[in-house]
Amino acid sequence: MTPLGPRFCAHLAAALLAGPAISSAMAQTAPAEVPRVCVEKAGLTQLTHPLAHMAQRIANGKPITIVALGSSSTAGAGASSPAASYPSRLEAELKARFPEQPVTVINQGVNGEEAAEMLARFDESVARAHPALVLWQVGTNAVLRDNPLGPVDRLVHDGIARIKALGADVVLIDPQFAPKVIAKADAEDMVNLISAESKRANVDLFPRFAVMREWRERDGIPFEAFLSPDLLHMNDWSYGCLAKLLAASISEAATRPFASARAVGAAARGH
Repeated sequence: MTPLGPRFCAHLAAALLAGPAISSAMAQTAPAEVPRVCVEKAGLTQLTHPLAHMAQRIANGKPITIVALGSSSTAGAGASSPAASYPSRLEAELKARFPEQPVTVINQGVNGEEAAEMLARFDESVARAHPALVLWQVGTNAVLRDNPLGPVDRLVHDGIARIKALGADVVLIDPQFAPKVIAKADAEDMVNLISAESKRANVDLFPRFAVMREWRERDGIPFEAFLSPDLLHMNDWSYGCLAKLLAASISEAATRPFASARAVGAAARGH
């Protein structure tokens, strides 16, 4: 056996001494294990109201355009690429569910925006696309900036009215359940405000806050596994799961036999 040279021995000794420090650093920076299962939570994510305008497009075989309006978590902050944002993933999910139907999801998310700024660009970002459905993610930035909730309430009300005037269905999406959001005193109040406005206006709500809370509190998934390193924005897995759950909810609500059910009910009442 060839004897080890003094230089090699010195390098080996240095590596052994540095080993624990290197291992510790890697443990601190290594990403949390990503959960592998995205469960469709039918009882939580089923939309209350049928998506009548989208259903009509499906029945007539017409192309479906969906606009995703929102801020950074619509734009895709935290995702590894634009293709991993929730609007991009949602388009892929819906195309798989409606292979004979042309489906386009337009991403109109802008980092840092609040409701007033979204409505200021409404004509260009939403109305021009003539959507069958608008997904409106709103509320997070107002909470993060400790802004009063009253103006948000009025703006959400006005925004819903403008979307309805286009002849489009509406699905509101509330803030994300993330440490930087839930640390704010008004986080739950904002979630409740958006829920109350959806009920008042008879439009649908996708409860993102509640879904993500279940990931953490019921499923025991660490925040680091479904959020980006800033512990605010979602990551590829959670954007993908959000898209999958949304696609299931949208598909069910757009194909729900509500018209025939109403006709049967009316006939039973003698009308």
